[in-house]
Amino acid sequence: MTEKEENVLTVAMPKGRIFEEAVALLRKADYSLPPEFEESRKLIIDVPEASMQFILAKPMDVPTYVEHGVADVGVAGKDVMIEEKRDVYEVLDLKISECYMAVAGLPTYNPQADISPKIATKYPNLASEYFRQQGEQVEIIKLNGSIELAPIVGLADRIVDIVSTGRTLKENGLVEMETMMSITSRFIVNPVSYRTKSGQIDDMVNRLASVIEKERAR
Repeated sequence: MTEKEENVLTVAMPKGRIFEEAVALLRKADYSLPPEFEESRKLIIDVPEASMQFILAKPMDVPTYVEHGVADVGVAGKDVMIEEKRDVYEVLDLKISECYMAVAGLPTYNPQADISPKIATKYPNLASEYFRQQGEQVEIIKLNGSIELAPIVGLADRIVDIVSTGRTLKENGLVEMETMMSITSRFIVNPVSYRTKSGQIDDMVNRLASVIEKERAR
């Protein structure tokens, strides 16, 4: 690895809402990201003026890239961190993409009449742990998308999913039954990178933390 490569910080970022909010946060922290940065369709974006390289991945994959050292640092939702249980350091709550995890179902659902309820979710580990803590035995059905469809077609009795505004639930005739936990995006670090690039990473954490503190103080 050349000295130039050693000075470049590789950042894994999820596509979508978290990416947009994280980019806005980085700009407020005085990182020079080009104006067209968000419009790029590339999966790897080099930003030499900021000595950074960005890897754009699916949200669930970000901790994997960081754990294996392909990325030095990353941004991942707390839901993904709990579900994936990767060997990374979670060093800062970025306070962006705020939402929450909830249990939902059809308004006609009667839990007392259900001996062996089925729960559909993208988060089987998180859901299993939650219902285990509640002392409730359930069957978990893993789905990758359109979770709201499961109760409507009879695949599952309830769902566990992320809720931002509740609009999607309402539009599909579902109601929220339990709020499980609040979710925000976190700044995560590869343990080896934290040693070899500690100066750059600490500087990034401090700059982001300063912005977050100012935002919260408003």
